[in-house]
Amino acid sequence: MTAQLATRIPADLRGGTFSHGVHPAENKQYTAGKPIQRFAFPSELFLLLSQHAGKPSVPLVHPGQEVVRGEPIARADGFMSVPLHAPATGTIKRIDLVPTAKGPRKPAIILAVHPGESQEMLYGARRDIDAMTPKEIIQAVQDAGLVGLGGAAFPTHVKLSPPPDHKVDTILINGCECEPYLTTDHRLMLEQPEDLVMGTKILMRAMGADRAIIGTEDNKRDAAEAVRRVLPKDGSMTVKVVPTKYPQGAEKMLAKALVNREIPSGGYPSAVGLGVYNVATTAQIGALLPWQRGVIERVVTVTGPGLDKPGNYLVAIGTPLRFILERLGFQGGPQYLITGGPMMGDTVASLDVPITKGCGGFLIFRPEDVAAQTVPKTYPCISCGKCVEACPMHLNPCQLGKLAVKRRYLEMDEYHLFDCFECGCCSYVCPSGIPLVQYFRVSKGMNRELKAAAK
Repeated sequence: MTAQLATRIPADLRGGTFSHGVHPAENKQYTAGKPIQRFAFPSELFLLLSQHAGKPSVPLVHPGQEVVRGEPIARADGFMSVPLHAPATGTIKRIDLVPTAKGPRKPAIILAVHPGESQEMLYGARRDIDAMTPKEIIQAVQDAGLVGLGGAAFPTHVKLSPPPDHKVDTILINGCECEPYLTTDHRLMLEQPEDLVMGTKILMRAMGADRAIIGTEDNKRDAAEAVRRVLPKDGSMTVKVVPTKYPQGAEKMLAKALVNREIPSGGYPSAVGLGVYNVATTAQIGALLPWQRGVIERVVTVTGPGLDKPGNYLVAIGTPLRFILERLGFQGGPQYLITGGPMMGDTVASLDVPITKGCGGFLIFRPEDVAAQTVPKTYPCISCGKCVEACPMHLNPCQLGKLAVKRRYLEMDEYHLFDCFECGCCSYVCPSGIPLVQYFRVSKGMNRELKAAAK
């Protein structure tokens, strides 16, 4: 723990930390001080049926149908799925294939937004959350189309349904936002602390937890204080501040830092009595469930040197990236586009990809910005051990990388390949410029295919 953090924050409000990790340049100053602004609606919204982990949604609408803002337009297809709601009042134009951030085109509902419409929320009704049972809350979470808004887009109701023998006593709310550049969670904690606290209360009720801890890094102490001011007086919720380090926001790192519990290899947080949820997801729960509404928009950080007007924007789900960039001073040319943060995000090949529920940010870099931060080419591994010292999971990325190059994918199990959550620390510190994370992503897919073929 840093001496600076220790001297400024009372002991009972300080969290711990985890071993290893890295300290990349934060670069949050471009948007951290910019309040959330509502973004304009485009003429058309492209609503992917598959923008969450699990089975795609099933359309409930047909071309030519009129829908109002907030109305369900696609239903969940089973337990591992969530519904989709209309982000704007308009007309269903068609159901077609559209580009996605990862490349392949996938089915989507194209909604033509009514021009001149006020886009007043016309769907939903007030309900008493306190009168609902945990089972009813979990069903309401699924009905709202809630998924992990931190990037994974894992259906939230599934996380609220741990195995029967797992007793959850503590809810952890992840407000660390350790990825460089991104500031959506920071602004949400500053501007919507009441929604965050309400969402935390609902999560505690659904899981039967006795307490909740909202964790944030010490570069967001203003957010910690904003949330602390609206906490319930019964002491069931607390805010803890931890040292800034990447990847502090990962589930296993957060559990270690806040409550000193270690989530087992291949296990879930509920195995050690924890439920871990992102700030943005929790705030949406607090804002939507009392009104029986669904996810139709989210806060997105759009930033980077290749943009004139970086900021935090409330954007309708399905808004094309091109529409956003054209209004924020996109400089054009051969830019590098990344969805998510620079450490774990993916590159985007097309400007026509739509905003999805799991997209918390877009970064726009110029070629010279990327060239200044990368090794010109990849060199052979020199076994320096820097990746081993950086890995927060205490793996051996060096050995895993060598096995990947030799395509010995099954042997990588011996070195706990699937404990890697692809944080990028190893690639970040590698002096040889080896793209270790990319190696591991490919290796996981090949490992699964080989095991399936063997069966």
